[in-house]
Amino acid sequence: MKVLKFGGTSMANADAVKRAADIAAADPDNKFVVVSAPGKRDPADVKVTDLLYACYNEKLKTGACGKSFAAVEKRFNDIIAGLNLRLDISGRLERIKREIDAGAGKDYAASRGEYLCAVLVAAYLDREFIDAADLIKFDARGNFCDELTNAAAAKILAKSDGAVIPGFYGVKPDGAVKTFTRGGSDVTGSIIARAVRAEVYENWTDVDGFLVCDPRIVNDAKLIPMLTYKELRELSYMGANVLHSDCIFPVRKSDIPIRIRNTFNPGAEGTLIVPTKKFLSGEFGRPDSVITGIAGRKDFAAIHIEKSLMNNELGFARRVLSVLERRNISVEHMPSGIDTLSPVVDGADIDPEVLRLAAAEIRSECGADNVETVEGLALIAVVGHGMSRKRGTAARVFAALSAAGINIRMIDQGSSELNLIVAVENGDYENAVKSLYRAFF
Repeated sequence: MKVLKFGGTSMANADAVKRAADIAAADPDNKFVVVSAPGKRDPADVKVTDLLYACYNEKLKTGACGKSFAAVEKRFNDIIAGLNLRLDISGRLERIKREIDAGAGKDYAASRGEYLCAVLVAAYLDREFIDAADLIKFDARGNFCDELTNAAAAKILAKSDGAVIPGFYGVKPDGAVKTFTRGGSDVTGSIIARAVRAEVYENWTDVDGFLVCDPRIVNDAKLIPMLTYKELRELSYMGANVLHSDCIFPVRKSDIPIRIRNTFNPGAEGTLIVPTKKFLSGEFGRPDSVITGIAGRKDFAAIHIEKSLMNNELGFARRVLSVLERRNISVEHMPSGIDTLSPVVDGADIDPEVLRLAAAEIRSECGADNVETVEGLALIAVVGHGMSRKRGTAARVFAALSAAGINIRMIDQGSSELNLIVAVENGDYENAVKSLYRAFF
């Protein structure tokens, strides 16, 4: 049995939905289908989810969402017409509009794209529609309840011969809709795969799979045929956005592989994502390689802290982190030396003035000799299980960057030797990725 999830581009218009439906209908093992809301039809278009956020905002400003909601109605009615589908969703549309106008929450508004898309895809495939609200459970604080969800979903889905399920959302105990973060339909698909004990979870999108690095930087970047769960987490965190990194957690509990497939090129094999322990035990094999992928992000900031005999001062790091916690600043990495500590934070989400205030508080409260903030850093991760078995990997990284005239501002390596992270100036980011790609591939 397989669970298929189709992303927003696979639902963007009638032609895309037809392609997805043909894929789902081609194999009797494709029993459960999870769908996203319709995405962009072209680069200038607007995703349905963003149209629904506009509905919510219009209601807050004017008391009603009619103008923005008209665009939502047109998108779905156009898809239905393009499919020649005998389906009247006018009642559902009116109810959603009425609920938003009556004060339904932002999550409710945003989730209706997936809800309506699943209704029409279920009708087109002639399958049962099962609402995610009956399957996906959150607690009163909005935390996902994995075991409660798995029990509820397994019980309901065991009675179904095949169904279409909306992604992205579930409900709290009071019935209020709660969404996952953006891309959360990937997580829903993973939850369903675990609940039905699927053999594989196929995630259908608009690319052939994971590439070694960003194709916008290296236009002929190679495809990665196989990744482990851990490699996926590292690459996704650092900016490889093919798949929501949190979708690993449900399938990991049942060791279910994930395969990335392209709706618009279904003949491509895609990328298989496998349980790390099974890969390391030899159950899954791939051509030996030093690294698997390269990923990175710009706009980080570092707080360089110096204090003599820091290593002898009990609780120093805790006091530094307490200051950052009070300022609501999350630490991404924290390289250190005997008298230095350098918390790295996501500068794109932090007001520079808040960062400077935090630095001043660290200086005064922790008695630091010197505190300096450095902004405009890009972090690049070189990821792969082969790094722990191959001598000289770090030397190749540093040599490639040196040959390109790129100064390394910081180095950080995880204890598992699965990744090596370097910080460079934002302006050197693209050249650094190209240089690393050439060095290893």
